[in-house]
Amino acid sequence: MTVSSINARSTQMLQSLVSLRSQLDDLNRQISTGKKSDTYAGLGVQRGVSITLRSQLAAIESYDASGQTASTRINLAQTALTSMAKVVSDTKAAMFQATNVSGVGGASQVQSSAKFSLDELTGLLNTQVGGRYIFAGKQTDKPAVESSSNILNGDGARAGLVQIINERKQADLGSDGLGRLDVTNPTLSSLNIAEEAVSPFGFKLASVTSNLTNVVVNGPTGSPATLDVNLGSGNPNDGESLTVRLTLPDGTSTSVTLKATTASPAGPGQFTIGTLPSDTTANLTTALTAALKKAGGTELTAASAVQASNEFFNADANHPPVRVDGPPFDSATATKLGSSADTVIWYTGDAGSDPARQTATALVDPTLSVGYGVRANEQGLRSVVQNVATLAAVSISSTDPNGVDLSQALNTRLTAGLNGKPGDQKLSDVTTDLANAQISINSAKSRHTQQNTTLQEFLTQIEGVSDTEVGAQILALQTRLQASMQVTAMTYQTSLVNYLK
Repeated sequence: MTVSSINARSTQMLQSLVSLRSQLDDLNRQISTGKKSDTYAGLGVQRGVSITLRSQLAAIESYDASGQTASTRINLAQTALTSMAKVVSDTKAAMFQATNVSGVGGASQVQSSAKFSLDELTGLLNTQVGGRYIFAGKQTDKPAVESSSNILNGDGARAGLVQIINERKQADLGSDGLGRLDVTNPTLSSLNIAEEAVSPFGFKLASVTSNLTNVVVNGPTGSPATLDVNLGSGNPNDGESLTVRLTLPDGTSTSVTLKATTASPAGPGQFTIGTLPSDTTANLTTALTAALKKAGGTELTAASAVQASNEFFNADANHPPVRVDGPPFDSATATKLGSSADTVIWYTGDAGSDPARQTATALVDPTLSVGYGVRANEQGLRSVVQNVATLAAVSISSTDPNGVDLSQALNTRLTAGLNGKPGDQKLSDVTTDLANAQISINSAKSRHTQQNTTLQEFLTQIEGVSDTEVGAQILALQTRLQASMQVTAMTYQTSLVNYLK
């Protein structure tokens, strides 16, 4: 009879115990971690699906992180734009008060407050987050705009807005304040109004309307334009008038109307009918000269400031500033291009030709890229800075006899500038663009939340375990292990004598 080796059977039992112990350890790991395996290899044929699901979840996390970064920047930009809108509202209210209630004192006050408003605007446009200036387009590593002090007053060799406006004012008014018009009397009974030269400066003769009896009016004709008024046939009648329409540097227009009267002295906007046509001509010449000087000190000065401001704020890294070709300025006949060496370039950010929103983008979904970039020189933002800066730059003295009218002329233009023309970009348009970008980001995030939940459920089914099932397996394995250990113990206690019995 052949007797099996006890030692061999014991070895098999020990190996079985080790295997059972290993299985028990793995089940304990599963119930503590909730995972089937520590490695993809342990997932068997479903390891490829698991890797794919985890890749999708990682991509969603990356998209959400990109969206969160963009959202933070958008929120800060929206906060700045809201503050800018309040500055606009307050400035318009102050100009209305100065124009309709306060007079020259109010005009002086509103210009002082405009300097503080400009400080606030430049500070808002230089908002940064994480070292990134959000209103500078692609050039995010330095401020988007110059300081308010540099914008207004320049810095050393570089001229600021105040100087640019002053140079333009001299060029538009001329040395005599008549807006670069010459008023002469070719004869005792005739009057001639002529533009000094072909230039972009001063008044431009647009048209004339007259119902003066016995008066012949010709023009305006020629280049530079001239206008003739001849009273050689006799005097006009009381109440009849002459109106000269003038084009201003900023494209707006104004009119000078003079009405004939028998009163002496004549009132504002009137000229006295003399005994002879030559007397009437002299009175008309005096009245017209005074009217042109008043229009020059009010409407023309305001229009000149706005045009100078247009040329100053239209400049950037790619567009040199336009300046009066002087000195002397009061007799200048042309403009010239300035440079960054002699003129403050108010906007220092990226000045590319691509859309401003595309200067900062965030990929928030595999097929959705959201643009949220902003440039401070966008029309909607630039017009706010420009009009507030112009208000701060034009000084109106409380002793100026034309101060109230100048303030009204300037405030009317600046209010219109802050309101914007139909079709022009406005501050609210920029706000709306950013709000739409935020909506897109939030929508993508909402979709990702749903996708993440679904993918996590699939991943759990592949990688996860059921506590109940694993617990049952542990209990069954413990029973088997206990039984095997008892059998093993009995085997080690068996001797040859007991075996032969």
